[in-house]
Amino acid sequence: MSVNTDSKLIEKLLSRNVENIYPSKDFLEAKLKFGKQLTLYLGIDPTGPSLHFGHALNLMKMAEFQKLGHKIIILIGSFTAMIGDPTDKMAVRKPLTRKQVLANAKKYKEQASTFISFSGSNKAEIKYNHKWFDKMNFQEILDLTSNFTVQQMLERDMFDKRIKEGKPVSLHEFLYPVMQAYDSVVMNVDGEIGGNDQTFNMLAGRTLLKSLAQKEKFVLTNKLLSDPTGKKMGKSEGNMISLDDNATEKFGKVMSWTDGMILPALELCTYLSMDEIKDIENKLKEGANPRDYKVKLAKEIVKIYHSEEEANNQEQNFINTFAKKENPDDMEEFDLTGKSIIEAMVESKMVNSNSEARRAIEQNGVSINQEKVTDINTTVNSGDIIQKGKRHFIKIK
Repeated sequence: MSVNTDSKLIEKLLSRNVENIYPSKDFLEAKLKFGKQLTLYLGIDPTGPSLHFGHALNLMKMAEFQKLGHKIIILIGSFTAMIGDPTDKMAVRKPLTRKQVLANAKKYKEQASTFISFSGSNKAEIKYNHKWFDKMNFQEILDLTSNFTVQQMLERDMFDKRIKEGKPVSLHEFLYPVMQAYDSVVMNVDGEIGGNDQTFNMLAGRTLLKSLAQKEKFVLTNKLLSDPTGKKMGKSEGNMISLDDNATEKFGKVMSWTDGMILPALELCTYLSMDEIKDIENKLKEGANPRDYKVKLAKEIVKIYHSEEEANNQEQNFINTFAKKENPDDMEEFDLTGKSIIEAMVESKMVNSNSEARRAIEQNGVSINQEKVTDINTTVNSGDIIQKGKRHFIKIK
């Protein structure tokens, strides 16, 4: 497989979305321009049944390396996921079984193929780290740990915070970065890609590879998607985008992001050129309506994961639903005539419980036919359209 050494493509790869490069940008640039095929990997712990946008940002960068002719590996943390990465966690993770981990990873290859190719002369590989960790004995584990110190592990912010707050730090959590480091040694890679929240773990791999194989490994960390205040998309905000989400869900979640996420997301999540993004930045500074560019962002994202036609449909649906105060065309219908609003919301699975329905009503988040519901005893009738929040609609048969 020939390697592309085009300077412009290399500069784009080393700058767009990139937070840091270790040992340096110059080191990796020289490697890429030399023309030898490099092997690099992205590690993914299957702690959930679907990849999400955090993974997608790294997969997009891996795709750039693959298109230049370099060998890429997607490493499924089939062993490490059972322990759990302590990164940014203020409590010990609940352990997973091997069965749970492998079930979670079932869709990963299909989802990753949105960005990278698993066929052809330079196809991506998928590996599972239980293949080597299951074979290790205790002596080998002790030999590995001798390459690290307790002081090194205590440099992690979340460990320091937990200790100060009197929260436990389990010994197995100290071993997590050691295990991730060993992945680099077993696969004998030239480099690793990951989000900047993985810097500590990935640099542990540099330390171990240098110690055991006298090899210098590069680490490229990508930016995390957040607004200028540091606010990120996430499960707690309800706007973390799963690759399993349908087009409507993806579009709606993007529209719920803060205005400050528009420019970072255009850079990290789309294929728009940096010149186009700079032009949008200037227009926003001149007073353009941020919502217009959030719609553009949402369209670009839906186009990547679905199609241009679907992106256009979602834009029109948004305009009809919110700009014109009309209702979406594809509402689910339920035979709930005569039920109370709370019963209707629970039975249609618009909410998970009566208490959640009551809270939504008390917070003025529920409407019937575009009129806010104030009485929890309100009954619903045939033809009524119930709306919860900005994106959830049902119709009563």
